[in-house]
Amino acid sequence: MKTDEKVKIDSLIEKEYSHLDKILTNEDVEDFKKLRNELKDTWSKKQIFRTETEMRIAVIDDGRYPTNASKYWQAVREQSVFFENLMSLSFDYRRNDIRIKKLERKLDNETDDLQKELLQVSLDEKIYAKASMEQTAKDRMREIKLWSQIKSEIDDGTFDNKNVNTHQKDSYKYILENRFNNMTPNTPHNEKLDIISQLSTINRVRAEGILENKSTPKVSIGTDKNTDTK
Repeated sequence: MKTDEKVKIDSLIEKEYSHLDKILTNEDVEDFKKLRNELKDTWSKKQIFRTETEMRIAVIDDGRYPTNASKYWQAVREQSVFFENLMSLSFDYRRNDIRIKKLERKLDNETDDLQKELLQVSLDEKIYAKASMEQTAKDRMREIKLWSQIKSEIDDGTFDNKNVNTHQKDSYKYILENRFNNMTPNTPHNEKLDIISQLSTINRVRAEGILENKSTPKVSIGTDKNTDTK
């Protein structure tokens, strides 16, 4: 199998038939073969990451993210995590491909029968890992694109989409008010104290205008303020 081709799960399933009889009964192996198409379908459509419904309802819900700005910036965080993980997965995929090539090279040059068997097991395992990585990468990219779509929908021009700090004095007020209004006698004392303290603080900060007209400080990179530029 060439390592630059997308792995087909069919061939991996078929190849394992002759080995499953070591851990399954003959009857179970035959049942496994009969279920091949169903298992392939299950493998290809299983949920890996969140659906669009989960993203919209369970991630950027109105209770925790009551404003468009807060939803937008949470979408930025979520998309960023998936982007970073996709990049890391790409590095892992490249390393795995190199290991596959090294195993193929060793297998070609190996003369000991048992060692060849071990190498083949390792090679099959790496090829299966390759298939799983390809599937994971595809679903990560799906969620990245959905977060892009959601950001575009939410970004209506009414908030600052460059500096996350700008919206927080308003968003946190709504969030804390929601939490305050939903406190019950059973709410733990420490949680009540946090909510009341933070709500009191944000109301004071807003009243004093401490966070008004604040811009992100500019940072000079690679320069020393004491450097003589003459």
